[in-house]
Amino acid sequence: MIPTHMSAVHLVGNGGFEQLCWRDDVVTPSPGPDDVLIRVAAAGVNNTDLNTRVGWYAKPDSDRDDAIGWSGDVPEFPRIQGADACGHIVAVGAHVPPERVGERVMVEPVFRSSAGAVRYFGSEVDGAFAQYTTAPACHTWRVESALTDIELASFPCSYSAAENMMSRAAVTAGERILITGASGGVGSAAIQLATRRGAHVVAMARADTHAEMLAVGAVETIDRAEDIVGRCGRNAFDVVIDVVGGDAWPQLLEVLRPFGRYAVAGAIGGAVVPLDLRTLYLKDLRLLGCTVLDPHVFSNLVHYLSRGELRPLVAEVYPLQDIVAAQQAFAGKRHVGKIVLTVPH
Repeated sequence: MIPTHMSAVHLVGNGGFEQLCWRDDVVTPSPGPDDVLIRVAAAGVNNTDLNTRVGWYAKPDSDRDDAIGWSGDVPEFPRIQGADACGHIVAVGAHVPPERVGERVMVEPVFRSSAGAVRYFGSEVDGAFAQYTTAPACHTWRVESALTDIELASFPCSYSAAENMMSRAAVTAGERILITGASGGVGSAAIQLATRRGAHVVAMARADTHAEMLAVGAVETIDRAEDIVGRCGRNAFDVVIDVVGGDAWPQLLEVLRPFGRYAVAGAIGGAVVPLDLRTLYLKDLRLLGCTVLDPHVFSNLVHYLSRGELRPLVAEVYPLQDIVAAQQAFAGKRHVGKIVLTVPH
């Protein structure tokens, strides 16, 4: 039986943790004709959850008074966040085969329509911080894996972002790859995904996480406070995978070889960076912004999981009711991998 009402966390506006409200009286959503209804088992915590809440995506020089979301649109409140979902299909829309009921699934977090519009799960539409959620059937993937629901919930957002960067940068065997923010969800995913391609991975992270970085596939490690050029030399890498940005950003282009590729999907160290155009054009570099997933990215991820090629990195687990504590731990950036929320039923 599907209840008429459910428990969920509402984001009621931009601001601090007080904007996160636990509710037991939220109407259970109904799937549209092309959607499925998912009973959520576990949901991951991501930077985008915190960024949307505090209004981080609004640029300082914007003439708009209202905070904006990652897509440039004004968020609608209340919103159920949560870009990572693992659970089971319990109902389907009229256009979806009924035999899909019962499947264990993950949700591809970026929804692309045939008209080219893009919506982000947990941002433009309600997400996984609830007992039930809906998603387009075409973006809901059956997963055959021995991993637990908690472990699977650590994959969708971070690993698809990392796989998207691997794809856009065309990482191949034998190339030297520098990965910043390597202890986080996207960074640690990138280590594994670059390693499975046969790349030589150099991971940049806190010194106390280096053993774990080596364990998941890095060949070398660099402390995040080190001088990158001084340590590695100029023209040392074919590809840089970056989620940090910040003051040291110009060094990332210095260590790229001529015709090297730089891919970015985050800016946790600072979003505004100086760019010397001479470095860009004299070295024939390619700078790649990576947000919307290429069509094959999530299917790749599901195949890797079904073949047991990826290792989950779950740092901590909290019940959904303790989402504030989970986000506080996430913001502290002392964890390796992902923080995951379990959803009560």
